[in-house]
Amino acid sequence: MNLGTPIAIGNTAKIYLFDNKIIKVFNDKFSNSESLYEANKQKIAYKCGLPVPKVWDVTKIDGKQAIIMEYINGRTIGDILSENMKQAEYYLNLSVEIQQAIHMHSADSLELMSEKLTRQIELAHPLDTRQKTALFQKLETMTFENKLCHGDFHLFNLILSDNKVTIIDWVDSSAGDIRADVYRTYLLYSQFSIEIADLYLHLYCQKSGLSKDEVFQWAPIIAGARLSESVSTEKSERLIEIVNQFCPTL
Repeated sequence: MNLGTPIAIGNTAKIYLFDNKIIKVFNDKFSNSESLYEANKQKIAYKCGLPVPKVWDVTKIDGKQAIIMEYINGRTIGDILSENMKQAEYYLNLSVEIQQAIHMHSADSLELMSEKLTRQIELAHPLDTRQKTALFQKLETMTFENKLCHGDFHLFNLILSDNKVTIIDWVDSSAGDIRADVYRTYLLYSQFSIEIADLYLHLYCQKSGLSKDEVFQWAPIIAGARLSESVSTEKSERLIEIVNQFCPTL
């Protein structure tokens, strides 16, 4: 089946626009259940009433797993902001309101964040046994409600179309602590701009009543887990420094 040229290529899949639908075709390295697993997460978010693309089908295309979903004709807020950084506070404010709307929902049917983070830390090869043990111990001390967390929330996963915002890319979603989800967003922004990261965190704390210290208690755990992702644009040295800085036992 000729889907044409991908409109996006990620670490897990290639994205195509075909017949006015989005088709996400997974790389071969994933298990046969990966597409169903991701589609189910997106369906859960959709059932919460959140603005999420509708999943039409989970299938195979040329022997590869694929999810067929609704096409949202618009631009990511990240792309829009990159053309005029003077709008940073406006769009970050908007994104915080959207993220807070996500965090209002319970998500007991999703994978537990604690289990997901434990698995990721275990797979984080740059960490030694001593560091992993310290992170596991810290994770065990954290108490929280299991709220819906996107897991990869940032402006490039928000599509603006006809003055409506749609939230995409739910593969990393889980049921867990909203403070961890906020720190994950902060960590992603700080990779490129500490000013944007700080402004985002200030706005979220201002609107939610959370403190920076509450959010930052998740820093070593989230940074350690991110080391398992092997993202080409992320420096492992930066993440290891965060792990060591916030774990005084190391």
